[in-house]
Amino acid sequence: MKRERKNRSGFYKGLALGAALSLGGAVLAGCVTNYVPRHAAGEAAAESESGTLEDINLDDRYGEVKDKLDDIQSMIDRYYIGDENVTEDDMVEGIYKGYVDALGEPYTTYYSKKEYDALKQSASGKYSGIGVVVSQDVKTGQITVIRPFEGSPGEEAGIKKDDILYKVDGKTVTGEDINEVVSWIKGEEGSSVEIEVYRPSEKSYKSFDVKRKTIEIPMVTYKMLDNKIGYIEIAEFEDTTYDQFSKAIDDLTSQGMEGMVLDLRDNPGGQLDAGQKVLDRILPKDKLLVYTVDKQGKKDELYSEDDDKIDVPMAVLINNNSASCSEIVSGCLQDYGRAVLVGTTSFGKGIVQYVIPMGDGSAMKMTSAKYYTPNGRNIHGTGIDPDVEAELPEEAAAQSDDGEQAQDTQLEKAEEAVLQQMKDK
Repeated sequence: MKRERKNRSGFYKGLALGAALSLGGAVLAGCVTNYVPRHAAGEAAAESESGTLEDINLDDRYGEVKDKLDDIQSMIDRYYIGDENVTEDDMVEGIYKGYVDALGEPYTTYYSKKEYDALKQSASGKYSGIGVVVSQDVKTGQITVIRPFEGSPGEEAGIKKDDILYKVDGKTVTGEDINEVVSWIKGEEGSSVEIEVYRPSEKSYKSFDVKRKTIEIPMVTYKMLDNKIGYIEIAEFEDTTYDQFSKAIDDLTSQGMEGMVLDLRDNPGGQLDAGQKVLDRILPKDKLLVYTVDKQGKKDELYSEDDDKIDVPMAVLINNNSASCSEIVSGCLQDYGRAVLVGTTSFGKGIVQYVIPMGDGSAMKMTSAKYYTPNGRNIHGTGIDPDVEAELPEEAAAQSDDGEQAQDTQLEKAEEAVLQQMKDK
């Protein structure tokens, strides 16, 4: 098949620029599945906003591409005065990365072996770093701290929620791939990393020398509120999430829980099967949880499988940073009327990435399907509207220097919603 040539300049721009990228670790973000689609990987093609991209064939242009790369290398050899520690492998991996980046789709990424190993480590719930969750605005390239983990080196050093990441060890991070930036922050336990942030609340830059340590990510935190309402916060949907969630449910149930608030605010997503397991604990068996539709129009439906479920009135907290798998969970519960959604409109990421390993230890993460809630909603670009809209005042969103948190008006609204359900039950 012949390919349309509309993207030619973008391809070569990405190829050249990609060679200069640093290599490093990665984080899971959004809704990811770590398996190959049922159709053969070789049959899958990429898709862009301008239309379908057919198989590319560079055989006739191999000489042209090689000559251009030789010219680029010659210019680097003659004029470049930057880091001389870049290896030949770095440059080759950069070519692969640039080739994929030329698609211009922010969630489709090539991972080197080192990056893919880091991606799997991230999903495991343990890593060596500073213990902060970051998110990137795909339009501006700005990377913001969503939250530091309690007791983490980042929190102890003074890094706060809503800090804007400016530099890591002297390297400016805005516009860089978030996976690259995270790899710069991670490192050997006991080593240090210099983090510079811009703090909007103080309109000032701050620098922190942070010592890395092994972080066991607390995906779930919980407590019992007044009126026997259990509160469970899920930070991300990863390998360890379901076990932590299930233990929280069991503990709160043993304490006499009669209602529940599930907090998915600032939850960027994670792994689809982790979200499925959480829903499985809430909904009856054989309920449609979510379905995906791939490029060929193939529909794949996921159903609840377990009869062991929690049956108490519920509210779910969401905000504009609740994305992907957190939207699958909240959207599903809203469709079935199983929970009242409280907060603000969610992020709006209604697409799924498949992580496809390659034979040499590297991998491709590709946007390969759209997902739909049980009622057939695809919320990509629009998000999920809450049943009860509740803004969090600016003073409540920012933690003060003494660690005290202002009144959480959204949580109060969620508690009210649960109490009303408990009265009506």
